[in-house]
Amino acid sequence: MWLKPEEVLLKNALKLWVTEKSNEYFVLQRRRGYGEDSGGLTGLLVGTLDTVLDSTAKVAPFRILHQTPDSQVYWSIACGASLEEISQHWDWLQQNIIRTLSVFDSGEDITSFVQGKIRGLIAEEGTSAADEEDPERFREAVLRFERLFGLPQREKLVTYFSCSYWKGRVPNQGWIYLSTNFLCFYSYMLGNEVKLVYPWDEVSRLERTSSVLLAESIRVCVRGEDHFFSMLLRLQQTYLIMQQLADYAIVRFFDKETFNAEHPLANPLHITQRALEIHARNQSFRAFFRLPQEENLCEVHESFLWVPFSHVNTLGKICLSENCLCFASQDGSQCHLIIPLWEVFSVELPDHGSRALTVCLRGKRALRFSEVRDFERLAATIRRKCGTAGSPQHYISNPDEEGVMVGQSQAVSTEALMNVFHPHDAENLDPKMLKERMKEQSWQIHFAEYGRGTGMFCTKKTRDLIVRGVPETLRGELWMLFSGAVHDMTSHPGYYGRLLEECMGSSSLACDEIERDLHRSLPEHPAFQSDTGISALRRVLTAYAHRNPKIGYCQAMNILTSVLLLYAKEEEAFWLLVAVCERMLPDYFNRRIIGALVDQAVFEELIREHLTQLTEHMTDLSFFSSVSLSWFLTLFISVLPIESAVNVVDCFFYDGIKAILQLGLAVLDYNMDNLLCCHDDAEAVTVLNRFFDSVTNKDSPLPATVQQASATANDKSIQKVDISDLIKEAYEKYGDIRTEEVENMRKRNKLYVIQTLEDTTKQNVLRVVAQDVKFSAAQLDELYMLFKKQHFVSCYWSVCSPALQNHDPSLPYLDQYQLDQSQFSSLFNLLQPWTTHTHVRSLARSAFRLLDENGDGLVNFKEFMCSLDILYNRSFTEKLKFLFKLHLQPDSVEDGVIRKCPERGRAKVDLQEYLKQWQEDLQRREENIKDLPRINQVQFIGLTKTLYGVFHGNEEEESLYRAVARVTSLLLRMEEVGRKLQESSPQKMPQSTPTSTAQPETSPTLPTSPETETLAEGEGDQPESPANQQETAPSHSDITPTSTSRPSTPTSSPTGTSSPVFDTPADTPSSPSAVRDGDWSFSFEQILASLLNEPSVVRFFERAIDTDSLIAHARKNQLKDAH
Repeated sequence: MWLKPEEVLLKNALKLWVTEKSNEYFVLQRRRGYGEDSGGLTGLLVGTLDTVLDSTAKVAPFRILHQTPDSQVYWSIACGASLEEISQHWDWLQQNIIRTLSVFDSGEDITSFVQGKIRGLIAEEGTSAADEEDPERFREAVLRFERLFGLPQREKLVTYFSCSYWKGRVPNQGWIYLSTNFLCFYSYMLGNEVKLVYPWDEVSRLERTSSVLLAESIRVCVRGEDHFFSMLLRLQQTYLIMQQLADYAIVRFFDKETFNAEHPLANPLHITQRALEIHARNQSFRAFFRLPQEENLCEVHESFLWVPFSHVNTLGKICLSENCLCFASQDGSQCHLIIPLWEVFSVELPDHGSRALTVCLRGKRALRFSEVRDFERLAATIRRKCGTAGSPQHYISNPDEEGVMVGQSQAVSTEALMNVFHPHDAENLDPKMLKERMKEQSWQIHFAEYGRGTGMFCTKKTRDLIVRGVPETLRGELWMLFSGAVHDMTSHPGYYGRLLEECMGSSSLACDEIERDLHRSLPEHPAFQSDTGISALRRVLTAYAHRNPKIGYCQAMNILTSVLLLYAKEEEAFWLLVAVCERMLPDYFNRRIIGALVDQAVFEELIREHLTQLTEHMTDLSFFSSVSLSWFLTLFISVLPIESAVNVVDCFFYDGIKAILQLGLAVLDYNMDNLLCCHDDAEAVTVLNRFFDSVTNKDSPLPATVQQASATANDKSIQKVDISDLIKEAYEKYGDIRTEEVENMRKRNKLYVIQTLEDTTKQNVLRVVAQDVKFSAAQLDELYMLFKKQHFVSCYWSVCSPALQNHDPSLPYLDQYQLDQSQFSSLFNLLQPWTTHTHVRSLARSAFRLLDENGDGLVNFKEFMCSLDILYNRSFTEKLKFLFKLHLQPDSVEDGVIRKCPERGRAKVDLQEYLKQWQEDLQRREENIKDLPRINQVQFIGLTKTLYGVFHGNEEEESLYRAVARVTSLLLRMEEVGRKLQESSPQKMPQSTPTSTAQPETSPTLPTSPETETLAEGEGDQPESPANQQETAPSHSDITPTSTSRPSTPTSSPTGTSSPVFDTPADTPSSPSAVRDGDWSFSFEQILASLLNEPSVVRFFERAIDTDSLIAHARKNQLKDAH
């Protein structure tokens, strides 16, 4: 065990301890009296001394000491009761610490680092499995996490570990904290503090690495910067948790098409380390046995299974779920089987001595498990589950019985299309048919020996038969079995028929796309030249689009479904499509084909590993990604003749994506010499196309009218390649690729693929926005990340945040990320360049209404940046015009300044409408200030208050206030002159104007009126009183403060209060005075001309804005603002 470092004086201990191993930094010692010299006199004396001096705490016989270099000081860091135990600690130090210590310059730094590392290991050992058992310790960690990183309390800490973070070549010993949305690290050593906070949604790479300096570490790449964490006591456990949290964030935020609201981890507030482990275990269980999503692993028991065909007991594990009893041998490849619990009719306990139980199945079969530790409880659990498991009402395992599919609608085809258009001729003595019958006989022997249907043992022999090719008559049955679709169909009787009743005859975008592609699906095959095949294809695709609207219909689904319908009944084809789209090829069939891109990245990785000669010749392997896309999307169906492609599909349903990757490597390996001679991509494409044209299936029993052999098939000058030989070669050369390895590579590359797509989106958005604003490229990049993060901040702690729905990858780049009013206001207030005065902050609502031209309640990045560009980089006139428009009532704006367009459709982009709108934007003439409407009384009062708020706290506050007061008085005088001219007209109104209305005429700044001073001082207390507004509006004293009425303190507001609170003018109802003086208004030209005569105001708005500082401030406080 690790010990808290304590200083040891080695000089006095040499007689009691013997050095077993040593190096420059550590010493492993054995206590005299133990081991080889225990029988000597010294050993007896030491043993007696240990017993007599301390009988209650016997000294451990082995220990490890740390030696401070160039010193005689030693520190005890570990002890052990046996050589094996202490050797494990010694090996860990050798692998993880020794190489690291060489980077330090002084012995004191080395000792400080070692002590910190050992203390971290001791603390981690105490928290390894004790978080649930010791909530007090975990609660302390949560408080420390909140204090150190300042995240909202809603952020849930999942777990934490002791580790070292590498900053350059120097390690920083500290703690890594893994929470639902963030990866955090904190270290404080030798006066050096390191604090990291990175959201999971910004992680693009997460992998285990090793180097000369680092024995093994975890590499985390965030926004192009690598971070390394090492010296973790449980590195694999830490890595898996980090991988799960990153994948959870990626799927939840970026890949919503595959994120289910019923996901076990859907609620970010309920994620725990135990929940992550259970979820990962269930995923692995379902993937290995190809079970439906409803199945979860309930119990695992190690046992022996009597295998009748080998006459041996095979060691493995029993895995029990809600409806299935599964067994897999220890190596996973020797054998595995799945028993639906509805096929179990009894469980017996024949031999308590060998802890055995016998599971009796229908069909006179039985399975005998032995050496089950808790066999009685397992037997009771199976008996209980057998009573609750659903019985098979829909699918009968034995195909010899009639009525394999029952209870179907009359419209559903109950025959595979190949049986309809190419029925099996039992009397045909063609050599190919004879070979086909030999295959059938081989499978019949296999069924007799290993079982048939869902209870069949899957072994190496099964794979060998698959590689040789599946007989035409058994293909549909075996596809259903190996894909796991049989379990889906059995557990959902009548589901397909109900789907058809709901969706047939309905109209949708998916239905239109399906109709367009129906006649493009295997058009050469007779089955799809008739209404029978076309109708079946339409029903299956439409039903799936209705079942899974997130995917709907995507190209390549029609090609795959066509092949499924050839060999499987219609409902079976539907469930096979479900298995492929939702389990075997996740994320393939969506708008961004993320799954296919991930597997292409895996394919590139395998090429680098297995085809090094090709890698050295072609430095850029992205060519293979573009060429192989159709291989993955259609399982080689689009590049191979149908009679050859079905053999590939056979292997795919048995081995999954591993079979496609193996075959892809075999294709490149077969064409290696030709590819090495290619000078460009076009030549390489020609080589591969010519190869696929040469692939044949010499054993195919299909007639020439059905086969799709290319025109070069009869050309004897071209060397033919048999598909069976190609598949056999793929398994022989690359069969050692493990499924678990492929799945790990998928997880590792998924982060990179999605972040690459996000970077592409960002680059396209910035390219468009950069043309209209004056920010630098680096500033635009930072502002885009702030905008994007603002979208996610509101999603971090919400189960079903409406903001999650605002991100739609199917929309044009500019509209993929949009902010609603609340999100916009938070970010706008963080970035606006003026004071945080209450009234100025309320301008965000008005700015949002101004920018939301189409009225859909969302603002995109371009709209946001245009407003920010005006505030940061534009002239005084542009800034004043922006403030002017903020105070206009929306309904009064004309000529496209603020337009209320129909709400944008969220389901699908209308490209014609989008292009039309884009063209209008390009042709829109620059807005002329003469086109702006006049501002009325209430709006002008609001504009004046906004100016006061903007100036609040500025060093020239007094002069700015006086300038606005002068401009206001001047404008009011001009208005009064205009009204008098109207009154002197022939149809003038009776002379009943109150005397107060003439007050501005006598004095521009109103310094002599005591009533003005009183009203100005009282405005801060009652800014919204209608009566007060009615009384003061004629004199306009509420917007014409003077030097005598304003307090002398420069930080006071013009109304005499230190922090006045105003509402947004647009939200304030018109006052009685505004209604009475409806013709009281100013034009923008009048306001601009008046303010241009005030140098202090112009100077204030023309000053340079420190953009970088404001961006840094927003980045620092964005999460704090979310508290």
